Amino acid sequence: MTAQTDTQGSVTTVYKVSGMSCGHCEGSVSGEISGLPGVSSVKAVASTGEVTVVSAAPLTDEAVRAAVDEAGFELVGQV
Repeated sequence: MTAQTDTQGSVTTVYKVSGMSCGHCEGSVSGEISGLPGVSSVKAVASTGEVTVVSAAPLTDEAVRAAVDEAGFELVGQV
């Protein structure tokens, strides 16, 4: 199951990330993912572990996983 939606030339995908516990964690994950090509917005929520990403085209799981790893957390998968 995927939470990926395609709206007006953009794709919104919700990922599950483990290990986030505070606003600093959210900022680290958001900062790394927002550096990926085509990403227009990222919203990380530590309390749910969900990260909502809006991008021009679908992102590869490998790219998102590498960004999350760089931030020091683990990508569980798409919600």
